[in-house]
Amino acid sequence: MRVLSFLLQKEFKQIFRNPTLLRMILAIPVIQLAILPLAADFEIKNINVVVVDHDHSTYSRDLVNKITASGYFVLVDYNNSMDKGFGYLESDVADVVLEIPPGFERNLVRENHEQLFLAINAINGTKANVGGGYLASVISSFNEEIRLEWFQKGMPAKSTVIEAQAINWFNPLLNYQFFMVPGILVVLVTMVGAYMCALNIVKEKEVGTIEQINVTPIRKHHFILGKLIPFWVIGIFVFTLGLFLVARLIYGIVPVGSLALLYGYLALYLVAVLGIGLLVSTYSQTQQQAMSLAFFLMMIFLLMSGLFTSVESMPPWARVIAQFNPVTYFIEVVRMIIMKGSGFQHVTRHFLIMAGFAAVFNTWAIINYRKHT
Repeated sequence: MRVLSFLLQKEFKQIFRNPTLLRMILAIPVIQLAILPLAADFEIKNINVVVVDHDHSTYSRDLVNKITASGYFVLVDYNNSMDKGFGYLESDVADVVLEIPPGFERNLVRENHEQLFLAINAINGTKANVGGGYLASVISSFNEEIRLEWFQKGMPAKSTVIEAQAINWFNPLLNYQFFMVPGILVVLVTMVGAYMCALNIVKEKEVGTIEQINVTPIRKHHFILGKLIPFWVIGIFVFTLGLFLVARLIYGIVPVGSLALLYGYLALYLVAVLGIGLLVSTYSQTQQQAMSLAFFLMMIFLLMSGLFTSVESMPPWARVIAQFNPVTYFIEVVRMIIMKGSGFQHVTRHFLIMAGFAAVFNTWAIINYRKHT
């Protein structure tokens, strides 16, 4: 611990003596988080739907078939329990739950009027808006088909109406900034952790100070921890700055879930991300090499994380790659905790996966680091 404390003092002094690095770490993420959500937008293709059918009539089955045949929806489940449907919604398995009431066909035939209920997961405001609009269009088209069918049979169909009443969960106003700000905050913390950490180590290689450390009896894991802990602390500070200064004051985003759970996952995530930065530094001899390699990785992490394009909308090979992207999991967890108030039981899988990432990347970095040139 005495050796590690000296290394940490050296690292913090080195960071705070570099005003440019401090501005990059603290000021730039705040400015980016304040500006980027105003311009970022994306397109959604696939919507997962759960149908709760209390009627099980010919018309209800025809409506379900028309929804699945539209090409916009993926039928996740077909059941008769609304509690089960809400369970799919809360666990992010479904984007939309459609409830068909009892007596749907009977009321439509006798009274020429019936109502449907839509529950929409509105964390992703754009996806919720598109999904609700698509489903309303399908229901309207189904209604027109019924009118045409009854007209051909000589039945009164002029006033036949099927209404859909929708409620948006977790983001009632469909504000896409509530969806984008947490994701952009994750990306900025990732860049501070991986990018800056890699450049800091490689800079020491270029100026030769790392050679002085290599000839000392300092162990590899002491050196790795000495590089990791300062940026781990800075990453938590940057996240706090973005969450409470920018997200709350500028965009009015207040976390619904547990801050302890959120920061617990952040602490584990930073260990994994800093492991990536350390790993990049072991394969780079100059800052230019480190910047190129880190930029390559950051672009993949950013574009395949679900920040702009839903992972479900990606082709199968891209979804496989996204499963090996640590940013994907942290973006999901941040949105789940901040917007839905999810508990530990909902993110246990994410914790286990991130612990695996942290172990693999840091072990790889320690093994690959050589105390000689």
